Amino acid sequence: MIVTTAPSRGMKRTELLLISAVALGTLLNPLNTTMISVALTRLQESFELTFADVSWLISTYYLASAIGQPVMGKWSDLFGRKRVFMMGLLLVTLASCLAPLSPSFGWLIAFRVIQAFGSSALFPSGMGIIRSQITSNQARALGVLSVFSSTSAAFGPTLGGLLVHYGDWPLIFLFNFPFILGSFLLAWKVFPRDPKRSGSLSDMDWTGVALFSSAIFMWLLFLLSIKDGFSLWMLAVSTVLTVVLYRFELGKKRPFIDVAFLRKNGKVTMIYLQFILMNLVFYSIMFGMPSYLQQVRLLDAEHTGLVMLSVAGFSVVITPLASRWIDRRGPKPALLLGTSTVILGTLLLLIIQGQTSAAVIFLVLSVSGISYGFNNLGMQTALYEFVAKEETGIASGLFMTSRFIGTILSSSLLTMLFGSNITTSHLHGMAWVCAAIGVIILFLTVRLPDSRRTVVPQRD
Repeated sequence: MIVTTAPSRGMKRTELLLISAVALGTLLNPLNTTMISVALTRLQESFELTFADVSWLISTYYLASAIGQPVMGKWSDLFGRKRVFMMGLLLVTLASCLAPLSPSFGWLIAFRVIQAFGSSALFPSGMGIIRSQITSNQARALGVLSVFSSTSAAFGPTLGGLLVHYGDWPLIFLFNFPFILGSFLLAWKVFPRDPKRSGSLSDMDWTGVALFSSAIFMWLLFLLSIKDGFSLWMLAVSTVLTVVLYRFELGKKRPFIDVAFLRKNGKVTMIYLQFILMNLVFYSIMFGMPSYLQQVRLLDAEHTGLVMLSVAGFSVVITPLASRWIDRRGPKPALLLGTSTVILGTLLLLIIQGQTSAAVIFLVLSVSGISYGFNNLGMQTALYEFVAKEETGIASGLFMTSRFIGTILSSSLLTMLFGSNITTSHLHGMAWVCAAIGVIILFLTVRLPDSRRTVVPQRD
C-alpha cells in the first residue's frame, strides 16, 4: 500500500527547478509536432512538392515518436535517466541546426526523424527523474508538465504562423534553442547523478525493437491507405507482425515490450487502451474542426485559431484544479468526470449548424478542453499507481506511444468521414462516432479500481 503523507506548503526550490528542466524539454515534442503544420505550404513551394509529399514530414515524425518513446524509455531505465535526457537534448540541437540547411526534402525528413527521436527521450527519462525525486504532490508535478505540453501543442500553430510570416520555415527549427538551452542548464544543475549501471547495448532486445518498429510502420501504412481503398495485404502483414511480436516477446526474459506483464496486469493495459481512445476523440476534434471552420464556415486562419484556443485554453485552466483533486481523492473521480464530459462534448457538436455563431462554437469546444484536462492528468496518475518506479521509463514511453497511436487513428477516422468534401453532416457523423467511443471510455473508467493510495486530506 502506498501511503500519501501531508505535504509541506508549496514545493521546494530544487523541485521547482527540476520540474522546469523536465517541462522545458518535454514541450519540444508537441511543439514541433504542431508548429510545422502552418509551414507546409511554404515547404511545398521551396521543394516543389505536392501536399501528399510534404505531409510525410508529419507522418514520419509521428512514426519516429511512436517508436522512439518506448525505446528511449527502456534506455533511460538501462543507462541512466539524466544521461538519456541530456542525449535527447543534444539530438534535438543537432537536428534543429541542420534542418534549415537541408539540401533536399529527403534530408529534411531525415533531420525531422532525428529531432523526433531526440525529443522522445525527454518525456520518459524526465518522468522517471520526477517520480524518484518528488515523493509528495506528484499529481501537481504532473499537472505542471501537462500544462506545458498542452500549451505548447495548442500554441504551436500560432507560433509557427508568426515565425513563417516573419522569417520563413527555417525559423521553426531555430525557435527550439531557447527551450533547449534552458532545459540543458537546469538539468545539468539539478538532476541527480545517475547511479552506476550494469546495463549495456547487448541488454537491449533489438529483435523486439525491430518487430515493434515494423508492426507500427505497417499499421501506419495501412491506416493511411484506407482513403484510397481497403488494402487486404497490408492488413494481413500488419496483423502477422503484431502476432509475431507478441509471441516473440512473450518468450523473452528481458523483452522490449513486456507483453507478459501487460497480459497479467490488465489494469495497465486498459489504461493504455483508454488513452488511445481518448486521444482518438481529442485529436479528431483538434484536426477536424479547423478544416470545418475554414472550408465550411469560411473563417480565416486567425479566427479559426482563436476559436480552437478554447480547447487548449480550458484544458490548461482545468489541469491545476484536477491535480489538486487527484492528490486528495486519487485519479478515478476525476476520470469519471472527464470521461463523462467526453460524451457531452462530442454530443454538443450536434448543435453546430451552418449559421451557428463562432462564440457558440467556442463554448461547445470548451467542454472538450475540460474533458482533456481531467483525462490527460488522470490517466497518467492512474498508470503510475500500477507501475513500479524502476519501470517508469518504459511505461512512460508506451504511454506516449499510445497517444501517437490515438493521433494516427484520428487521422484515419477523419479521412474516412470527411473524404474530399467536408460538410456539417460529416461533422455530425464524426460527433456520433466520437460519442460512441466516449461511451466505451466511460465503461473502462468505471471498471478501473479505486486508488491504491491512502489519501490524507491536505491543507492549502
